[in-house]
Amino acid sequence: MNQHFIGISRPLTGLALVVRQIRFEANGINSYELADPAGAELPAFTAGAHIDIHLPNGIVRQYSLCNAPAERHRYVIAVLRDEKGRGGSIALHDCLHVQDIVNVSLPRNNFTLVPEAKKVILVAGGIGMTPLKSMAHALETEGVPFEMHYCSRNAGCVAFKEQLDATWEHGKFHFHFDHGDPANGLNIIGLLSAPAPDTHVFYCGPAGFMKACAEAVSHWPAGTVHFEHFKAPEPAAGAPVALAAGSFMVKIASTGAMLEVPEERSIAAVLAQAGVPIETSCEAGLCATCKIRYLDGDVDHRDYILSDEEHGQWLTACVSRATSGVLVLDL
Repeated sequence: MNQHFIGISRPLTGLALVVRQIRFEANGINSYELADPAGAELPAFTAGAHIDIHLPNGIVRQYSLCNAPAERHRYVIAVLRDEKGRGGSIALHDCLHVQDIVNVSLPRNNFTLVPEAKKVILVAGGIGMTPLKSMAHALETEGVPFEMHYCSRNAGCVAFKEQLDATWEHGKFHFHFDHGDPANGLNIIGLLSAPAPDTHVFYCGPAGFMKACAEAVSHWPAGTVHFEHFKAPEPAAGAPVALAAGSFMVKIASTGAMLEVPEERSIAAVLAQAGVPIETSCEAGLCATCKIRYLDGDVDHRDYILSDEEHGQWLTACVSRATSGVLVLDL
């Protein structure tokens, strides 16, 4: 087999997987099937999980697993080539080939199904359908009624159409095409106007879609709405400057060491330079890989993943800043 490694030669942590298949799924979207080179079972994952992929230019990007969690022989991701993105999707489309060995992390999940749901509504915007597709497979296996509303520009932008058009015993799929004008797409407010008992909503998609969904579910009961950003939202035009833009200090609780975090650097970067490296991934407050417990101080949380309850104990070292002079880290 003519294989070569993408990224570092062996994973520091995680897995080295072979790219077994690449499929064109929709306009600009390829799926990538990853497997163990020796055919061994892969570590189990749950619906909504993602993996980190280490790209040859040093970039690490997160992609949701979109296949059925019951499948232990493969991981499948789908990637939209984004010409206006940060370069990760372009590098993956251009550099990843069948038979390559690629280094990936173990699956992690910050977007899980809830066992108490008696019905689930999945609302997907574009490539945001990937974690929701995995959820659909899991719900079908578990016998939980669900419906997926898949919003895209047109039929040519629908990924995995053949799979979604298959016979599902417990699920229904609805496709909504706006042809470039969101006003012509799904009426999200109408869809989610009336919360139903024991019904949970999961949504994922681009920034404008996420904002529309958040407004539509604002009246739903606490704990029944779940979402995941795949890209950090852009700040609103004219929004005030975030607090604590300047420098502050972090204290390492175990040693008492004091480190300055200047305005232009993250806590994670300062810790790494000081020989206290922590695992990072998205560097945008989206994945919680760099979550650290803090013991004292006031935090300006800038992540899109931790709950309000978690914010009382944890921060994300890639984006969090301080509103106090010192943050004491449980390190």
